[in-house]
Amino acid sequence: MQVLVVENSGHFKAAALRAAFPGVVVHDPGTAEAAMAVCADCEVLIALAHEAPDALVAAMPKLRWIASLSTGVDHLWTLKSLKPDVLVSNGRGIHGPQMAELAFMFMIGLSRDFNRMREDQKTHAWRRRLQPVLVGKTIVIAGVGVIGEEIAARCEAFGMRVVGVSDARTAAPGFDAVLPRARLREAAAMADFLVALTPLDDTTRHMFDAAVFAAMKPGAFFINIARGGVVDEAALIAALREKRIAGAGLDVYAVEPPADDNPLWDMPNVMMSPRIGGMSDIYADQVFPVVERNLRAFLAGDLDAMTNIARR
Repeated sequence: MQVLVVENSGHFKAAALRAAFPGVVVHDPGTAEAAMAVCADCEVLIALAHEAPDALVAAMPKLRWIASLSTGVDHLWTLKSLKPDVLVSNGRGIHGPQMAELAFMFMIGLSRDFNRMREDQKTHAWRRRLQPVLVGKTIVIAGVGVIGEEIAARCEAFGMRVVGVSDARTAAPGFDAVLPRARLREAAAMADFLVALTPLDDTTRHMFDAAVFAAMKPGAFFINIARGGVVDEAALIAALREKRIAGAGLDVYAVEPPADDNPLWDMPNVMMSPRIGGMSDIYADQVFPVVERNLRAFLAGDLDAMTNIARR
């Protein structure tokens, strides 16, 4: 069995895979370009989904399984060379801590106007202001999955009310209520913080539109740590410019990176991060058990024992 690992940014340790599977040939060329020379006989590809190019998949005639290190695998569905019988798994379930902490960075940073604090620091200005607290605030999380539960657990410690929006669940640990997507505007009207955590598909594209932003309170904040496509970015920019909402924390965008002339860069009521929500300094340790467990099942021919399957 030959396995190809395409990863050079610290998300996976090929050496650990070799140690755990001494009978498996593990190729670790570093980049997709270098992988072209060693990929032909590989049956397994381990990579972040968005770093698996179509040319590489096309050059792997024996490919049987793609083990995505990331949760989102929508990029893989765009590959013309991906055969329908290739198994696809993902890294779902490992990102809760880092995503939850990013959500809190945005909530605290936005509500306490961290952007202004930074400007005051630059100009040596001593300006003291009343500081909003999270206790008693309502967070609406659109997308009630593993990450949503991680955020909800931390919100409970901060004394917040947690409302979810989901068509898949009617209740979840840590949530005070879960409403269906049809009631998104109603939920948005409750929110002090509206957090987008939904996957991107045909049913969620531009799910957060002008009507949703119009339903929000003027003092509320919008946070997107999902996918850029779930938001009508033009509508969001208009809502921010016209101060129909108080601000936004954004980790993902319609185009990544945003164009230099995108107004979001310069808005004082916006905090931006460069799509780092799923990243962590312990990512390789978080994802390895998922890959190890699945590879053992794969080698044993027990595909039903594999977890995190996005497509069989």
